[in-house]
Amino acid sequence: MCLLVVVAAVPVAACASRREAVERPTAARDDGQRTDPDVERRAAEKAALDAYSGYLAASRTASGRSDPRAPELSRFIADPLLTRVQLSIRDAKEHGAMRTGTLKSDPTVTAVSLDAKPATVQIQDCLDTTGYRLVFAKDKRVVPGSGGGRHLSTATATRYPDGRWLINAGVTHRDQPC
Repeated sequence: MCLLVVVAAVPVAACASRREAVERPTAARDDGQRTDPDVERRAAEKAALDAYSGYLAASRTASGRSDPRAPELSRFIADPLLTRVQLSIRDAKEHGAMRTGTLKSDPTVTAVSLDAKPATVQIQDCLDTTGYRLVFAKDKRVVPGSGGGRHLSTATATRYPDGRWLINAGVTHRDQPC
């Protein structure tokens, strides 16, 4: 039972140490005008990081309320990650536990693939869960064995047909402290 299932539900992405931008020729828009690939890449990075931040916030809120069906989850997360997060919250709730505290995050974009179908952005983060605890809801005692730490986490943001960027994959690499 660990929080990182909720946060570990952050993506299974390759870890890159530097930003990697996909080189693209200037693309034509539907209205015939050309788009600047750098502008498009920066917009994708911003949208992906916004979705990632929303994912972490929605997960914290839903976990704190022990609400696996919290509507804010689906605003930022898509399957298969959404189901994993919901199951993690439900499992904690069924065991009388909930998440409390603060989760610290400082994500960076490691790769942008706008030519992929669908377009994706890879995110890497050093999640600090030392202040984010799994506690028993009844008396707020820390659940044994649920201590936090600082671990590498990776996520994938995907652009869906409706234009939204959602986090659909995520992994916390417990074997990689940061």
